[in-house]
Amino acid sequence: MRPLRQHPSAAPTARTRCLPTLALLGLLAGQLTAAQAAAPTPAAAPLSEQERALHVLNRLAYGPRPGDLEEVERMGVKRYIDQQLHPERIPLPAQLQASLAALPGLQMTPAQLFVDYGPPSFDKEGSKEEKQAARQRAPRELTPQFHMARLLQATESPRQLEEVMTEFWANHFNVFEGKEWVRYWVGDYEKNAIRPYALGNFRDLLGAVAHHPAMLYYLDNWLSSGAGTRGARGRFKGLNENYARELMELHTLGVDGGYQQADVITLARILSGWTIDVNAMKAGAAPFSFAAQRHDQNPKVFLGKPLAATGYQEGEAALDILANHPATARFISTQLVQYFVSDQPDPALVQKLSQTFLSTHGDLRAVLKALFDSPQFWARSNYQTQFKTPYQFVVSALRASDIPVRNAKPVNGALAQFGMPLYGWLTPEGYKYSQAAWLNPDALLRRINFAGNLVNGKSPIARPEGEAPPSNADARPVDAQQLLRTLGPAVAPQTAAKILAAPENVQAGLILGSPDFMKR
Repeated sequence: MRPLRQHPSAAPTARTRCLPTLALLGLLAGQLTAAQAAAPTPAAAPLSEQERALHVLNRLAYGPRPGDLEEVERMGVKRYIDQQLHPERIPLPAQLQASLAALPGLQMTPAQLFVDYGPPSFDKEGSKEEKQAARQRAPRELTPQFHMARLLQATESPRQLEEVMTEFWANHFNVFEGKEWVRYWVGDYEKNAIRPYALGNFRDLLGAVAHHPAMLYYLDNWLSSGAGTRGARGRFKGLNENYARELMELHTLGVDGGYQQADVITLARILSGWTIDVNAMKAGAAPFSFAAQRHDQNPKVFLGKPLAATGYQEGEAALDILANHPATARFISTQLVQYFVSDQPDPALVQKLSQTFLSTHGDLRAVLKALFDSPQFWARSNYQTQFKTPYQFVVSALRASDIPVRNAKPVNGALAQFGMPLYGWLTPEGYKYSQAAWLNPDALLRRINFAGNLVNGKSPIARPEGEAPPSNADARPVDAQQLLRTLGPAVAPQTAAKILAAPENVQAGLILGSPDFMKR
């Protein structure tokens, strides 16, 4: 078991610049104390209808936009949940569709991306400097498009549960965009291997991830060859256990899932030959290929189950075994409860979801419905108690203040400062969602700075890169009263009263920087 890296948000950081506002500085100490001392609210009266509306908007969505609370109250939370569980029934706004269609990198196939931006596009006869310049095209041209696509959908899509689950699964099946070829494919990975299956069947999702070049490259399975096979030579000369280990430890069974090192080796042998065909991509074909000459053809026993030597089908059989394993049901259910209900998962709820997972053969929609129908989900002790991750905080702030994302660079800059850049976690376990990972004074101070700069009417997020900021006369700061109406019971009356006593020009920033808004 490898040691996990210390999370960036927990590490010492440089001094953060405070907004030069006495009111903000005056409230800072109280905000930090309140946020750090916050504890789960004792069980009490059931949630009111407005609180229930806020709860689903905070958990099934990235918080309310103006008018959302009233709309969910009008339609009822039960109908809202049912609607969100079936995103295909929710039309996407024409403007959002047009914005996504205007991102050319998002329309390209993995083969096209590799040919246009990868090694085939590098001039073999070129100088070292020319090759380096060619390598920089992807981070300069593709990366901003992929980031923009994620942020546009997270902030503007009415299919909010689909966006929440896309982020959840992209993090669960984490790939690091900074690893060479992964950068070309991370947008397609999320678009075609994650999002279509986010509310579907877990086995389908697992298979889509296993076949995608981003995962094959990130965890090196594309290089893996059975010992002594005809194709085991050059860079393909040996068995690679990376993907097999993470497939069990992080993607399915969990670290306590009952597998042994021998199972890791066996799974690596099963998946030997699952690779990326570079020549096929140059001809425009799909990148996934099974290289029979590199596959270990010997019979195998995986997790106690004998597998006949059937080549490629061995891998599909292994994925079937993993997807339907009780340990996988328990591991996935635990993670879902931690995300949607509490950092400390209720064993009874985990057991209920595990049973649903197994009885429906991994129907994620059915598992989520069981979760949202549970009394634990609706308990007051789990209401407004989860500390937002940096991503949840930034996206919910953009939604609440109704600020459009026209420039993704400053958003990802802020996320990087907070320790959670998009597709930026180096190791396979992905980002943590717990309060312990993100709550510290320096992180709160950075959030408060971000909030103040976001709402002043001059945020670079709201204008295309290179466009000059508006003059003071033309700037349109976020209205604090409207922001309070949007958030409803998310901001306690005593917090709102303290904020509204501050100078008017800092009130909106104080709302988004308050400990109340840090919770969901």
